[in-house]
Amino acid sequence: MPTILDLHSHSEASEDSRAPVEAYLNWIRLRRQQLPLDGIVLTEHRQWNPSSDYRALEDKYQIMVLKAAEVETDYGHMLVFGVNDDIASRFDFANVYLPAQELIDEVARMGGIVVPCHPGRPNVGLFEHYQRKPALDNVIAVEGLNGGSRKGENERSAELIAKFGYKATGGSDSHLVSLIGLCATRFEAEIKTIEDLVRELKTGNYEPVDFRPKRPQVRRAEPVEESEHRG
Repeated sequence: MPTILDLHSHSEASEDSRAPVEAYLNWIRLRRQQLPLDGIVLTEHRQWNPSSDYRALEDKYQIMVLKAAEVETDYGHMLVFGVNDDIASRFDFANVYLPAQELIDEVARMGGIVVPCHPGRPNVGLFEHYQRKPALDNVIAVEGLNGGSRKGENERSAELIAKFGYKATGGSDSHLVSLIGLCATRFEAEIKTIEDLVRELKTGNYEPVDFRPKRPQVRRAEPVEESEHRG
């Protein structure tokens, strides 16, 4: 049974977001036809709170809520899925200069996976760092579709994916309630837990999906030739 998850979102726990988790879930519930999500993953900036519990909200809205983290490294921003006590003890998520290669390798060894996010974004994306540094080893997937990216950024991500053969995920990068779920990831397998998610990100089949409203294309009017016989 396929599963659709928004793998990148920020609630009011992140300093630059004012979106309550419940507001996200209610927004999705009211727009099921446009946003056919099974769940969201909260990826708060530079932090990990093992005590936050969203089971009551999951039951109320019948939408899965999983937790991950967005951290900052010497190769840009990255999402860490499958955070556990070992990973949280090993790395200080508040450090904005985490060593990316060490993070990728150690998180994998401890049972998680690191996915570089918005890789086409200037300064904080993998694409720009690869212009002046060696490519990272053991990267399985990067975020190929980011709902908060500006023109050209997702295209640069696509170039990176094609060049290195990375798998691609999708996430809204939402900081506002109205943006949740506009980009997501469709997995072929059923996902119920964070362990399921980590397994599928490593070895499963998935693709980014885009639920952003399509802008109607405006046809340009054909120029009207003036008649040679004017009164």
